[in-house]
Parts: sequence; C-alpha cells; structure tokens
Amino acid sequence: MRIRRARLIERLRVVVDGLEHLVGGLGTALLALLALAWTLLVAAASVLGVGLLLAPTVPRITRAVADRERARLTRWGPPVVGPPPLPATTREALRDPAVRRETAWMTGHGTIGLLLGAIGISMPVYAVEYASFPLWFRALAPEEGGPGFVVWRIDGFADAAVVWAIGVVFAVLTVVLCPPLARLQALPGRRLLAPPDGVDLNLRVAELTATRAAALDAHAVELRRIERSLHDGTQNRLVALNVMIGAARRAQQRNPAAVADILDRAQEATEQALAELRSVVRGILPPVLDDRGLSGALAGLAGSCPVPCTLEVDVPGRCAVSVEATAYFVVAEALTNVAKHSGATSARVAVRRAGDRLLLSVTDDGKGGADETGGSGLGGIRQRVAAYDGRFVMSSPVGGPTRMDVELPCGS
Repeated sequence: MRIRRARLIERLRVVVDGLEHLVGGLGTALLALLALAWTLLVAAASVLGVGLLLAPTVPRITRAVADRERARLTRWGPPVVGPPPLPATTREALRDPAVRRETAWMTGHGTIGLLLGAIGISMPVYAVEYASFPLWFRALAPEEGGPGFVVWRIDGFADAAVVWAIGVVFAVLTVVLCPPLARLQALPGRRLLAPPDGVDLNLRVAELTATRAAALDAHAVELRRIERSLHDGTQNRLVALNVMIGAARRAQQRNPAAVADILDRAQEATEQALAELRSVVRGILPPVLDDRGLSGALAGLAGSCPVPCTLEVDVPGRCAVSVEATAYFVVAEALTNVAKHSGATSARVAVRRAGDRLLLSVTDDGKGGADETGGSGLGGIRQRVAAYDGRFVMSSPVGGPTRMDVELPCGS
C-alpha cells in the first residue's frame, strides 16, 4: 500500500512538473511568436527599402528570447549554455551559425511549441470544467447544452454524467500526455540553443577547473576550521589539564587537602576537552549519518531547530558518504541561518532523489533579504556544493519567502 501511494505521489509530481514546464514554454513560445512576427515585418519592410534601419534589432531580439528559453530549460534540467556575444555588425550576425540556429528555434517554438503548450494547458482546464459539470448543470437552460463542444441538450443528471465522463477522459489524457508534451516542447531548444559540441566541451573544462579550485578552497577552509577548533578549544583544555596535574603532584606534599579539589577541576577539564573533541569529529563526518542514514540525520536537525520545521525525505537507498555529508551540512547551515537571521515562524526541508541527482530545498516564511556576502554562511554552502559539481540557487526577496535549492550528483 505504501509503495503504491509513493508511486502515485511520484506520478502526480511528474504531471505537475510537466504542466509547469508547459506553462513556462507557452510563455517563451508567445515571445518567440512576437519575435518571429517582428522578423517577418522587418524583412518585408527591408524589401521595400524602409526596414534596413530596423534590421540590427532582429538578431538582438532573437537572442534575448532565446536566452529566456535557455534560462527556462536550465531551471528544469541540465544547463543550456549560451553562445558568445553577437558580432558587431548586422551582416556578421546574420551569418553567425548560432543566430541561424536561434532563428530556426524561434520559428519552430513560436508555432509548434505554442500549439503544444496550448494543448497541454487546455487538457487540465477541460478536465476540471467537464468533470465538475454535474455540480452546476442545473444553472443552465437544457437547450444551452454543456461546456465546450457539448452542444446537445442536457435534460438531466444522466446527460450531465456523460459530460463528467468526458472530463475523466481529459484528466487521464492530462496524466498520460503532459510529461511527454513538455519534453517534446523543450526538445528543439535543447538541440538548437545549445552550443556546438566543441564549445560545450571547452566550457565544461573551464567549469570543472573552477569546480576543482572550489573543492581545494573548501578543503583548505575545512582544515583551517578544524585546526582553529583544536587550537582554541581542545588544546587549551589539555594544557590546563597538564597544569592542574602538576599542581596536584606538588600539592600532594605541601597541601594534601587541596589535591581532591584540583583533581575535580582536572576531571572537569578532561570532560570538556573530550566534548570539544567529539564536536570537532562530528564536524568532520557526523556519526549520525552512519547510524541513522540521511533521513534520520536530517530528522534530528529538523527536530532540534528552534523554528518549527517540516521534513520530507524521499531518497531510496543510500548515496555516497561524501554526498550525504554535504547534504547534511547544507541543511544544518541553512536551518542555523533560519533560526538566527530570518525571523521565520516555520521552515520546510524537502529532499528527494531524481535519477542521478539529489535534490534538496530549504524554505522559510521569514523576512527574506538573505545575502551571501553578509557573513551568513551562504557563501560557504555555495562553495561546498560547487566542490561536488553541484548546483546552488538562492531566492530571497525582501519580505520573503527565502528558498534555497541544491542539486548534488549522487550516481545512478
């Protein structure tokens, strides 16, 4: 029963994601249609000799709309990297292969992509309208028929039930067709708006070089943190312990009555040193990850957060230890920020696995305005995520809410 429920929830999530993609694609398709109309208008005016002054706007508008689609596709999947800047002259821009590919995409997305988006969005609308018809059909005159293409006479509940059945068909079509329609709508953009293979490889090498530098920086920062914790905490406790043991040895002959008090303080210093040492060790790799797994470790963080926090974890199996540790530290730092800086009354942590990616989001209803440069630890989170070739997106408008999205590669 639990497996069926999980599958149903996952299927509904896929359908909702498909609808979101179709809505976003419909928006860029409308922009592409307007850009296509402008291109045809300028081309027609140029034949008459009056549109040459407007010709430079065509590649710029095309590039702007294509960049919107690249940003949309990047939010919903693998990044789509843009080409180099437009050439200086209009003649060179029109000869640029990237501009030609963008023009081809604009033509297809502004027509076929617009049609696919309209179909995808219409199906759930029709499903709701037709399926709810038995609730309000009596408000219409029988000769008016029903919604949409239902033009026949509705004489009673039996006729309304037929309309309801049509709504069920639309609901099934929504569940079955929305995800593939979204993928089909995005396919031309992923093929035509991505740079050539050689360019993409060079950009990927540069990205991995930056990622490697971030990993080395994160490692150096972590070593400095451990060294500082040991030097400022544990080492001082051990030095004090050594001094008290020496004092106890000297007092054994001079003032035996003071030995017990010195040993009590030495034992207290030992316990504090051990506690600080355990804290440092837990900071390197929390033992709770081995004992309870990622779900149990995050449940502990959510339960100990001063701000009421709901947790949703859907991660079948185990990820790599380093990935789980990174996810743990990201959530720990994020909830610390929520408690200290956000002024929120509630927070939500959602973690799920999608293929070879671990998706993590932390949201709160606080005042927003989080700044990576403000010393809130967000820069460290971004650096730690980048060290694993992950993706970090932060949205925190003034007034809230604040949302942090993290993607980490976790293998297949």
